[in-house]
Amino acid sequence: MNWLLVVVGAMVGAPLRFLTDRAVQSRHDTVFPWGTFTVNVVGSLILGVLTGAAAAGAASSHLQLLLGTGLCGALSTYSTFSYETLRLAADGARGYAAANVVASVLAGLAAAFAGAAGAQALWG
Repeated sequence: MNWLLVVVGAMVGAPLRFLTDRAVQSRHDTVFPWGTFTVNVVGSLILGVLTGAAAAGAASSHLQLLLGTGLCGALSTYSTFSYETLRLAADGARGYAAANVVASVLAGLAAAFAGAAGAQALWG
């Protein structure tokens, strides 16, 4: 049963990542990978909320598998972030590469902390 929850979450997360990435990136005329940045920050926020809810006893282990492991695992993407950062640097856009690293890490951490704090305030 646990693996099925992960699979179902991933079946939603993977296409959602692709569609969100394309929709966001099409609205920006820049080499900066806004689509990947967006899905990674949103994934961090969702995981933060889920972690805070679980700590407060408001999220079951099944919900953690479905949303945390399945959905967030397929929605957010460290490999694409790494690839796009290396591509930016190789193409001579070193400033964008550095900004991608710094902004992605800081925004992802901020989103996770905000989500956890919000969940704790709501359910704690």
